[in-house]
Amino acid sequence: MPSALAAPVVDSSEIVALESTGVAAFAPAMVGSVGLADALAWISIGSFFAALLFQWRGESDVARRLGAAAWVLFGVFWLTMVPYYYGEVQSPLQTVLALAALPLCAYTGYLLFAGRQSLLLLTKAVAFMGLIYLPAETIPFVRAWLIETTAAQTHYGMELLGHSPGLSEGANGYESRFDFDPDETVTGRTTYIIMACTGLGSMAIFGGLIASVSAPIKRKLTAFALAIGVIWFLNLSRNVFIGLASPWGWFQQDWLVSFMTTYMGAEANRVSYLVAHNYISQSLSVVALIGITYLIVKILPEILAPLEEVLYILSGTDYDLFEALGKEEYRPEQPSSGVSAD
Repeated sequence: MPSALAAPVVDSSEIVALESTGVAAFAPAMVGSVGLADALAWISIGSFFAALLFQWRGESDVARRLGAAAWVLFGVFWLTMVPYYYGEVQSPLQTVLALAALPLCAYTGYLLFAGRQSLLLLTKAVAFMGLIYLPAETIPFVRAWLIETTAAQTHYGMELLGHSPGLSEGANGYESRFDFDPDETVTGRTTYIIMACTGLGSMAIFGGLIASVSAPIKRKLTAFALAIGVIWFLNLSRNVFIGLASPWGWFQQDWLVSFMTTYMGAEANRVSYLVAHNYISQSLSVVALIGITYLIVKILPEILAPLEEVLYILSGTDYDLFEALGKEEYRPEQPSSGVSAD
């Protein structure tokens, strides 16, 4: 949810111009990179599915090689997102994760190429994550519906807490801007909903994990419904929190403003937004993902298999989560690995 400068306006075009202040110089550099990022994402996801097709046909060597190349491309995709996370979003966490993605994805590709056949399960999970997220990200009417629906629901949440700013057109061209009167708020700023505020990214993560494993459809649907419901509620709460913290200056304490402006390069009236969005909400989102994973494992222990692969990539050690959690009866059959990855 980007922060936007709210000011008295005459028409909607002036709203967009004012809300673009501070990022306009960065926008031209982003136009090309966003197009490149979309292309890399689609090619990567398409290559993941192509690798899975070869696996289904029994051509494991081809599947591993193609999957390995797809992982490298996927890492390059995340690298192209670094300028956006660093320059526009100003999110240290997302910037670091995007930077780390390239070596991690390249290493995953290396392991897969070297013969760790079990990584094709993680490849399948990521392929389905992309299949869930990318159409919504790149198809205009789907994107518009998600953003504007999320904005309307967030506004309703604000109304429940006694705030009714109304909605107007945001800098992204959607009816997603919370129209607080800058003369009545502490910071004179407001926010507007973007695609990242819809919660679809987190939903795609769990949707991909659930879709990738073999299990009875009833348990898979139950796990999916639980994940979507919890993510929707937590994401809505997050949007309301940020949407109110930014204009009302919940974190505009003098010492914090001084620290953020001196050492973090933040604008003084943007401190509450940055603290609420980049530090509190993003930190809690990690906790939420862990908690949701715990709940889903209770219903669908099979997702431990791709999670074991993630742990192997990060640590170089094979962990038996099924044994550790007493879920050994749900362990999938291990594919033949071919060449050792060690």
